[in-house]
Amino acid sequence: MNSFYVYLALSIYVLIGFYIAYKSRQGMKQGVIEYFLDNRSTGGIVSALSYSATTYSAFMMIGLAGFTYSGGVGALGFELIYLAGLSLVAFFGPRFWLVGKKYGYVTPYEMLGDRFQNKWIAIISAGTACVFLIPYLSVQLMGIGYLMNGLSGGEIPYIVGVIIASILAISWAVIAGMRSVTWTDSLQSLIMIVVSVIILFYVIYTQLGGFVSFFGRLETEYSNFLSVPGPGFFNFQTFLGLTLPWFFFSISNPQVSQRLFIPKSLKAMKTMIKGFLIFGLVYTLVSVLWGFSAKLLFPGLQQADLATPTLLGSEHVPLLLGLIAMIGITAAAISTVDSIMLTLSSLIVRDLMQSRDEYSDKKQLRIGKFVIFIIAVIGIIFASQQLDLIATLSVTSSVGLMIVVPTIFGAFFWRGATAAGSLTSIILGAFTALYLQFGNLSPLGLAPGVWTLIITVVSFISVSLFTEAPKKKANEFLGYLDKELEDKNIL
Repeated sequence: MNSFYVYLALSIYVLIGFYIAYKSRQGMKQGVIEYFLDNRSTGGIVSALSYSATTYSAFMMIGLAGFTYSGGVGALGFELIYLAGLSLVAFFGPRFWLVGKKYGYVTPYEMLGDRFQNKWIAIISAGTACVFLIPYLSVQLMGIGYLMNGLSGGEIPYIVGVIIASILAISWAVIAGMRSVTWTDSLQSLIMIVVSVIILFYVIYTQLGGFVSFFGRLETEYSNFLSVPGPGFFNFQTFLGLTLPWFFFSISNPQVSQRLFIPKSLKAMKTMIKGFLIFGLVYTLVSVLWGFSAKLLFPGLQQADLATPTLLGSEHVPLLLGLIAMIGITAAAISTVDSIMLTLSSLIVRDLMQSRDEYSDKKQLRIGKFVIFIIAVIGIIFASQQLDLIATLSVTSSVGLMIVVPTIFGAFFWRGATAAGSLTSIILGAFTALYLQFGNLSPLGLAPGVWTLIITVVSFISVSLFTEAPKKKANEFLGYLDKELEDKNIL
């Protein structure tokens, strides 16, 4: 594909994106809540689209399609587990929103630190999030660099793609904070879903004879791929290890759980959840079918992750659709990058620096915007090295971020939960995740994610039983929630 067409498509996308970002600034006030949370005033549809774009990175079009290519229909079950995990959002979402509005929380870790009356919970949780999320951010930048380099036949250098993605993510995060991110995310999520559906139907109907022929060929040529464990990849241990962190993703990942603070009302949150469910189901089915399509058209690929790039760069996909698909994948990655940048900035300003009461809003914003540039530079440096270490950390991130799950459950449902229990579980959990993942260890055949969850749960409960809970704050926090949930008829 000629690099001119790649640059042309990118230019159109960038112009539209910047127009939307600048329009979002109109009427915006200057304050921490306005910048990081859109003043808790985001509508339901925008919340749903932004939540979808933030959650579904380039992993879907490339990673999930690759999983399907190599492992078969087990990939569908793997991704549906995440949708099942959205039940946690339906349960925790109203609780996050209610206490966030009452106490002025900006980050989920700020909430946990206040609930347990211990600032070190917020500090250590934010620190571990930086460890696990910055490399994951870098992987998104790497994906865009490889995509542009591959589609242009090497005419666009890898590092140029990385820098372009970084500049766009920085700009859309800085222009108007969460508001510009949610508005541009809305554009990007629409591009993602529309592009993937169009290409799927085009390929199946013009290249594979329609859905009847498509499924008939799958049953004839790859019948073992239509059952679990299929060719062997999705055995029980692997499936459990992959899906357990994914199930808790909606509350464990701060760039996602922070979105539970931004809807303007509980009604808007319900719309967000319903919209995301529809988006997620469609996008999951399309990505899996996309992987099966590549399997039929290109059965001999040595690397499963090449399924999508090979399909897009082939004669089976017209130039225009290939360009739009490139924009869709780029949009998916950038939506994740700018969301992570904004969330990490808020974690550093509010949790690591503990600036809630010490600095004015103006100073916090100035520091936060500067931090976004620093995060971007670190991300570019990591991505430019193309280190295997980044890939390892990106896998570890989903496991490592689970370490706060017991603390979140305890914060909302156990008056006896203690700060000591929380800190112990977070520290031991982080050590376990890093040690097992980097050591490539699976004691008793169980994946690092399983052991991480077991250790965090056991340590949180056992230490809490022998230490003192902040009873006054627990009674105030949970008493308020009980009253509000009962008044609003929410379980």
